[in-house]
This record gives sequence, C-alpha cells and structure tokens, in this order.
Amino acid sequence: MPITKNFRKTIMDRAGRDSAFRRHMLTEAINELLSGDINAGKSILRDYINATITFQGLADKLGKSSKSIHRMLGPSGNPRAENILEIIKILQAHEHVKLQVKANKLAA
Repeated sequence: MPITKNFRKTIMDRAGRDSAFRRHMLTEAINELLSGDINAGKSILRDYINATITFQGLADKLGKSSKSIHRMLGPSGNPRAENILEIIKILQAHEHVKLQVKANKLAA
C-alpha cells in the first residue's frame, strides 16, 4: 500500500517534536537493514533523513551530492557498505546517540 502525503506529513511533524520517536525511527531503520529487509531499512532512513538532517545536510557532511544519496537510498539503490556505515555514523552524531547491536537468542 502506498504511503499518503498526509501520513508522511504526520511522520515529519512528530519527528520534529519527539526525540524518542526520532531515535526509534533510526533504530528501526538499522534493525531492518540488519535483518535483511534492505528496502524497508532504506525507506525508514529516507523518512528519518527528510524529517531531521535533510538530504542536503547529510550530503554536506558526507561530501557527496544529495542526488547521489537519494539514489543510494532509493528503492533501486544499492549503497556500498562503506557509504551506508558513514551515513549511519553521521545520523547517530546528529541524533546524539550511539546505537549498539544486541544479540538475542532465537527460539529453537
């Protein structure tokens, strides 16, 4: 189901005023990437970036064009590990958080 403009505006508005929500968005994006759902992870990252640092702000810190970052994180984009890890590093600094991986034992 496609996401409507109103839904995106709601996400942007909430992210603008709720730091816990922003941290959860960033965490969920990384969790999706780590679980192998690359498209969901990139989609949440795009929403997070649009709601916070902006693509231009990220591009300035990354030393790349915003168009390049849009392509990397787009539905058919395939960012290199080096690029995605640098993006995550910048987003963590922007949000003043340090994400950590926690191993959970799977049920047998």
